[in-house]
Amino acid sequence: MLRTHLSLATIPNRYAFIDKIAHCGDRHDQLSLMLIDVVRFSDVTTSFGIEVGDQFLLEIANRLQGLFNHDYEFGRISGDVFGVVLPGVHSPVVLQQQFEFLIEHFKSPMYYDGHAFIADFNVGVVSKSQGEFDLTLFVSRAETALKQAKENKYENFYLLSMMDKAETGRSLALKADLQRALARNELELYFQPKVNLQTLEIVGAECLLRWNHPTDGLLFPGPLIEAAESYNMMNELGYWTLETAFKGLVDFDMQGLDITLSVNISPTQLYDTRLIANLKSLSHKYGIHLSRLELELTEDIAVSNSLMVKKQLAELHALGIKIAVDDFGKGYSNLAYIREITLDALKIDKTFVMELSDNPVNKAIIEAARVIGNAKHCEVIAEGVETIEQLHVLREIGIKTGQGYLFSKAIPSHEFVRLAHSDIIVGDSPSRRKVVAASQR
Repeated sequence: MLRTHLSLATIPNRYAFIDKIAHCGDRHDQLSLMLIDVVRFSDVTTSFGIEVGDQFLLEIANRLQGLFNHDYEFGRISGDVFGVVLPGVHSPVVLQQQFEFLIEHFKSPMYYDGHAFIADFNVGVVSKSQGEFDLTLFVSRAETALKQAKENKYENFYLLSMMDKAETGRSLALKADLQRALARNELELYFQPKVNLQTLEIVGAECLLRWNHPTDGLLFPGPLIEAAESYNMMNELGYWTLETAFKGLVDFDMQGLDITLSVNISPTQLYDTRLIANLKSLSHKYGIHLSRLELELTEDIAVSNSLMVKKQLAELHALGIKIAVDDFGKGYSNLAYIREITLDALKIDKTFVMELSDNPVNKAIIEAARVIGNAKHCEVIAEGVETIEQLHVLREIGIKTGQGYLFSKAIPSHEFVRLAHSDIIVGDSPSRRKVVAASQR
């Protein structure tokens, strides 16, 4: 029977937990260690105080322990980092499913003393399937994976294997994986709906890359993107993504869906002098007007002050392509760049949408983004909408468009078409039916 902790002090600390890792490592050939970091938890203690923060950590710990198999070992590595040892588990697919299950499980908010908190996580995992067990190296690799998850712009999950003896060898293997994935059509675009927050109609979608690995199944593409950036293949991968988005628009047109697709674009692509010509060629080849395409760039690109980037963005906009800044407000306090570039959309980072109903600062930031958007005559989109309460507050603020798990995760093309044609486009789970009912009040 799983134990419910009444105090953080009863959770095994780092040293006791490492003893558990050592014990499992000696007994099991297959073993994984998952480190789970609570994103931006320092904001909770800063806003609500240490006592409230500790209560939320205790709730997170008990939820985590209840979430995993009773054979798994659980502990607290540091202040807001927990660990789970998974004996007998090595498969990347299973580990990724565990991560997705974790994220899904924590969509519902936690409450304490009048405060609400929705937890989000960075997760780093190390796994071994054979060979001698080196405890120090095993834990170190898990911490490296967690660091990579925190730094990864594309997802909050990162997996390393003890088979990866050196980063150079690993990177070369990833390069070969990327070349094979492109050659054998192993990559696929998934689509996360953008929804009109008033009518709950799908008005567009963000394209997100997925990797159909020949042996490990459907995977997030983070390692492939890492390889593309390291080995000067980002333009090749980016072109594949753009062409597949155009193909998607053709398919959606045939299904009666007149929508815009958003594609993330890297700094490397923006510096590519062939980008404009490639987009014109794809538009002509597939008979899709460039106004149906939106390119999302991160704030670090927008703030770069590069003359070439500004020139490319101006030319893209002149062709009718929409330009959006992704994760707005996440990384930069200097907003001067907003004056300098032409924008069609600001996408509010999901961290500001979390705890929206209970954190006046987050609400004020989103209100400020709306004011900036109005002044720039550009759309403001809320990312990471996961609760009905967030939906209501965003409506009150005047945010018209959003995306997030409340409506749908990223899904394959055929599922997206079916969802877009549904009477209830936010799905049919009990929590989502409440959204529709609330919108009809």
